[in-house]
Amino acid sequence: MNLWQSMARRDRVFEFLAPAISPVDVRHGPILYMEDVTVSFDGFRAIDNLNLTIDDGELRCIIGPNGAGKTTMMDIITGKTRPDTGDVWFGSRHDLLTMNEPEIASLGIGRKFQKPTVFEALTVFENLELAMTADKRVIPTLTARLTGDVRDRIEEVLTMIQLADQQAQPAGILSHGQKQWLEIGMLLMQRPRLLLVDEPVAGMTEQEMERTAELLTSLAGKQSVVVVEHDMGFVRSIARTVTVLHQGSVLAEGSMDQVQSDPRVIEVYLGESEEAA
Repeated sequence: MNLWQSMARRDRVFEFLAPAISPVDVRHGPILYMEDVTVSFDGFRAIDNLNLTIDDGELRCIIGPNGAGKTTMMDIITGKTRPDTGDVWFGSRHDLLTMNEPEIASLGIGRKFQKPTVFEALTVFENLELAMTADKRVIPTLTARLTGDVRDRIEEVLTMIQLADQQAQPAGILSHGQKQWLEIGMLLMQRPRLLLVDEPVAGMTEQEMERTAELLTSLAGKQSVVVVEHDMGFVRSIARTVTVLHQGSVLAEGSMDQVQSDPRVIEVYLGESEEAA
């Protein structure tokens, strides 16, 4: 895939610039609210009366066996999939089910997919600069001038993702973990209010996992972060509240200690995960 094709991909959340201060209103409730959400594919209920709330600034971990509905849940939040029934609100004013993907992203909802998708021919710095450009048409993007504010933001994000020393390197030579951090950084350039992160440590070394844990926990309080992950050691290292999905609905929710000791969770997921580990 060449640069022009990459820039045109519809699944790249960072194609749509979120405002510096998102208009989401959280004075009267959580930043994300899902109630009685159901979606079926060819008669199979991927999501079944799902109820979930995420508070502003919260770091939430979502776990569950394969097929539990984790990816479909994120697809619904970002407008990729429309549920059959239910309500999904971003703050108290924005009904996400009435909005398309670009509109949802412009509110300040960013999604990082499992496989990192960065512009490998561009430098780390240029990737972050491109993510910040307000006008996403090709010519304005390539000719945009780098303002002092944008440069300051890039330097800030480079420090956050610990890639300041690699900023002049092509993204293609980065390690897998570094590419993951760069893509998170590209989303952070837009100051998202809610960041959805799908299996961020898959394929990482132990050291990369530790640095990823530091990055995600450092974001809590600044952004709301929802992490979907299978690695239980990593989840334990970052978890405040853990939600367990099973067959498209919430099976259990609480601290890691609480969900680990729940017999239902042990039966459908944790016991199987520990055996696999």
